[in-house]
Amino acid sequence: MQLQSKLPNVGTNIFTVMSGLASQHNAINLGQGFPDFQMSEELIAFVSEAMKNGYNQYSPMPGWMPLREAIAEKANYLYGANINPDTEITITPGGTYAIYSAFTAILQPGDEVIVFEPAYDSYIPNIEVNGARAVAISLIYPDYHIDWNAVRNAITPRTKAIIINTPHNPTGSVINENDVSELRKIVEGTNIFIISDEVYEHLIYDGIPHQSILRYPDLLNRSFVCFSFGKVYNCTGWKLGYCIAPAELTKEFRKVHQFNCFSCFTPTQVALGNFLKNRDAYLSLAGFMQEKRDYFSKLMQQTKFTLQPSYGSYFICGTYEKLSDEADKDFVIRLTKEAGVATIPVSAFYRDGKDDKVIRFCFSKKNETLEAAVEKLKKI
Repeated sequence: MQLQSKLPNVGTNIFTVMSGLASQHNAINLGQGFPDFQMSEELIAFVSEAMKNGYNQYSPMPGWMPLREAIAEKANYLYGANINPDTEITITPGGTYAIYSAFTAILQPGDEVIVFEPAYDSYIPNIEVNGARAVAISLIYPDYHIDWNAVRNAITPRTKAIIINTPHNPTGSVINENDVSELRKIVEGTNIFIISDEVYEHLIYDGIPHQSILRYPDLLNRSFVCFSFGKVYNCTGWKLGYCIAPAELTKEFRKVHQFNCFSCFTPTQVALGNFLKNRDAYLSLAGFMQEKRDYFSKLMQQTKFTLQPSYGSYFICGTYEKLSDEADKDFVIRLTKEAGVATIPVSAFYRDGKDDKVIRFCFSKKNETLEAAVEKLKKI
């Protein structure tokens, strides 16, 4: 039997490759974006309580209503958005799933989607599996800002959507008010949708305000805004997130969702519905993770790596020009094998493998993990 692949150019992703290599060589894994410290004990207790109280059966297809109500209250409190929890919020098994479902709801064969690279690795396969074409625009190195004139030049009658990501993975850059203004001008009077990946919504640093699409009613009216509880509460293995979109868009989103996942793990939804009432739990996250960013940056001054600014996410990027002129993928493989520290080459986030000799470090780790990693990196 022969199968014609819908993703003929896709293989095992770089995160799987590098995590496998890290395990093989017993290396410290600063590659894949997950914490190695414990999540909130209070939230764990809420899950246990939910299970003991019998919340172990299917939740409604759109999600546990008290959780959706808590999300709507949070969106109003943070961004002034008036979201209907019944018709405009859908709980999903992770932020990546929400992004895929949004693409699948709107894309037809031949459509085009503008993607900014370096880009989270699921975007382009999500687009292509739906028969559409990704139009990649490179962010301007080294601060990774958007060239909005390039966006204007890339718009065609086939442009169906633009996907944005702030705070940005892998670079830690963030969108500012000027970016939002440019985006508004570009999509005004068009039928272009926006998919906004905001999974690092609460991990934004240095007092910078998060420019959520939820702040802007004119943009929200054409948008799917995707979030992750795993990134917010340091429980990435829960694979729980949500999508906020206008009722008509949510209706199409749920058509995909109901025949793919249908509903998500109920006990964690019940727990999060309770936990979201504690605003300090999410408002304090930026300060906690900023301390880790700053601590890691200070430690890395002892090495020959040059770190770039990171204003959000779990990640900070750096160059290695003082150490090698190797391709970034070759360098990170050697770094894993010889130094015992796994990272991610930023070229993996470009479809064409564009290599600026930049690698990505994850600093959402225990201080002792960061210290042990830097001790190894100092010896390079």
